[in-house]
Amino acid sequence: MDAAEVIHEKFVAKLRGGNLPRRIVAMQPDAVGLGREAIVELFYSQVTSRQMDRLSRKLQARGEGFYTIGSSGHENNAAVAEAFRLDDMAFLHYRSNAFQLHRAKKLPGQTPSWDMLLSFAASAEDPISGGRHKVIGSRPLHIPPQTSTIASHLPKAVGAAFSIGIAKLLKLEDTPLPADSIVLCSFGDASANHSTAQGAFNTAGWAAYQGTAMPLVFLCEDNGIGISTRTPRGWIEASFQDRPGLRYMHCSGLDLVDAWRGASEAAHYARTTRKPVFLHMDTVRLYGHAGSDVQTAYMTKADVEADEERDPLTYSAALLVEQGLLTEPQILEIYEETEATLARVAEDAILRPKLTTSKAVMDSLIPPKRPALPANTPAPEEREAIFARDTAMMDKPQHMARLLSWALADLMLAHKNVIVAGEDVGPKGGVYNVTAKLHERFGPARVINTLLDEQSILGLGIGAAHNGLLPITEIQFLAYVHNAEDQIRGEAATLSFFSNGQYTNPMIIRIAGLGYQKGFGGHFHNDNSLAVFRDIPGVVLAVPSNGGDAVEMLRECARLAIEEQRVIVFLEPIALYMTRDLHEEGDALWTAPYAAPGSIKPIRLGELGVHGDGTDLAIVTYGNGNYLSRQAAKLLADRHKIASRVIDLRWLAPLNEDGLIEATKGCKRVLIVDECRKTGSQSEALMALFTERAPDIPTARITAEDSFIPLGRAATVTLPSRDSIVDAALELVRG
Repeated sequence: MDAAEVIHEKFVAKLRGGNLPRRIVAMQPDAVGLGREAIVELFYSQVTSRQMDRLSRKLQARGEGFYTIGSSGHENNAAVAEAFRLDDMAFLHYRSNAFQLHRAKKLPGQTPSWDMLLSFAASAEDPISGGRHKVIGSRPLHIPPQTSTIASHLPKAVGAAFSIGIAKLLKLEDTPLPADSIVLCSFGDASANHSTAQGAFNTAGWAAYQGTAMPLVFLCEDNGIGISTRTPRGWIEASFQDRPGLRYMHCSGLDLVDAWRGASEAAHYARTTRKPVFLHMDTVRLYGHAGSDVQTAYMTKADVEADEERDPLTYSAALLVEQGLLTEPQILEIYEETEATLARVAEDAILRPKLTTSKAVMDSLIPPKRPALPANTPAPEEREAIFARDTAMMDKPQHMARLLSWALADLMLAHKNVIVAGEDVGPKGGVYNVTAKLHERFGPARVINTLLDEQSILGLGIGAAHNGLLPITEIQFLAYVHNAEDQIRGEAATLSFFSNGQYTNPMIIRIAGLGYQKGFGGHFHNDNSLAVFRDIPGVVLAVPSNGGDAVEMLRECARLAIEEQRVIVFLEPIALYMTRDLHEEGDALWTAPYAAPGSIKPIRLGELGVHGDGTDLAIVTYGNGNYLSRQAAKLLADRHKIASRVIDLRWLAPLNEDGLIEATKGCKRVLIVDECRKTGSQSEALMALFTERAPDIPTARITAEDSFIPLGRAATVTLPSRDSIVDAALELVRG
């Protein structure tokens, strides 16, 4: 017999036989302020959640349902919903059906059962994901959708909680999270061991230890097992009861009254002290991990049966009888009526429209545009006060690092919700001085020195974006992003997709990277692969090659985040930060004066940079490749009479394919210069593009070798150079 039906029959038998178990916690509801009406309503939510779990398995057996990870055994997270306010944002794990069902009762007009059944059936009318996934989530209920099974939502919960205090300090109005709200984040005991989760716990404690507001409740729903691997008995308590900066609390998730008590105390503590709580709630996993999971493959029959006897629904029923609220027959009637109602409604839900085209599936990859918010136009004296002595240097040619620093300051002047966060971005001004003076000019609430944890840096940005801030986070070196790439791939980039465009996290992720640094760092400071970003749908990848472009592209990135709610990776070539000269010492051709906002034509998303109009050869490149190709183009013209044009892609994703084909029109040959490793580099897509759309034009590429970058004088030997570009061009031209 299906495990769900075993539990069902045992529950019904206990009700009919009048042998409900004694509650495991003797606490009385009135002792903790839990009203009689609330108990009954909570039970209705629990029963609905249980019957939905049973129904999901039946629908799957018919080929009409597509998700069977249930919430059975976790139904007392409904009591957590009762204890928290509607406007307390909740980042929930996948066993939280009862929470959402119960929270919906706080807002008139909600139809949570219908909504969830649409989600089970993958209907395009599912109000949260539009049929793209079965997720717990609701925009009106302040529950962003989560599909995480590895607690990857914890860092952004920390970021959201942190942003509440920042928004208050900045006196920002109309942010999604009220100044007195708190954040809830739930997960399982197995997920608590994941490095992502551990980083979030550490970051929350690290911040609170220093007195930073962190109104956050971590809810660990401990059912003692992760799929088939047991959590050692006592492990969660031993791991979390003495963590600095993190208050540990415990409650039973098998007893409705104690679950309410624990959740209420945790919420009160977080709300009044603005400090984080780790609420450890014991639960039980009934049925197994999902519909296909047979627990007896890794558990003894005795252990399975022991868990079945710990069913929280039976304890809730016992509470109702004990308190004289309902009789066993009345409880059974509620249970069976709920089953019948859901079954009837499900027949309508499975008939609702499904996603049938790729366009429909992809419609929410790109967030919806929103009306442009008016920027603050600072008075000339305000800008002068901020920039002070720097003002006198702005009309003189400057390198990229300094120009970017001024551009960041202007963005922060224009948009009061912009924050900058990362390692060493504060008083030090960043490793390469790009954030120089920002801390002095805008203060620690807007220029935030983080701890050394890339997952937490990106999580801070994602969470802050949930609260209406515009985060500009910095990853110190490209090689370091791999510690945290799932925060971009699995969290930031998917939010619009899985919420049907209802939730977004617009942000700019600044990353220093690529090769050609001289005498510093080896591979970990010269990583030359962008493959990690190339296949993430919806993410914008910007790679400026010079300071003038960098300023205008950063402003465009801010516009994309503000108006189009995009997630942008802004990759800054380290070797070009301080570069001033192009062809000979002192020519200053790789510098530019600082253009004040609005003073020159902007560089829009996808706009290419074209230098020269030669037709013998088009060199297509980006980043350091543009710098080297410009040098090579001069040699090709001066020594070999080859007239070329150099096309700087600027924007690597989305790639402006039509614009690139147009920019190379009339050219006899195309040479692609890619500083990244041959395998997985942008050159692969470019070669495919020209092969498919310009097959008559001879096309070749020169890339970096498939190698890591060594230290010292050998640092550039695996990379394209000016001379190797010239050689490749001559070979292509001469056939």
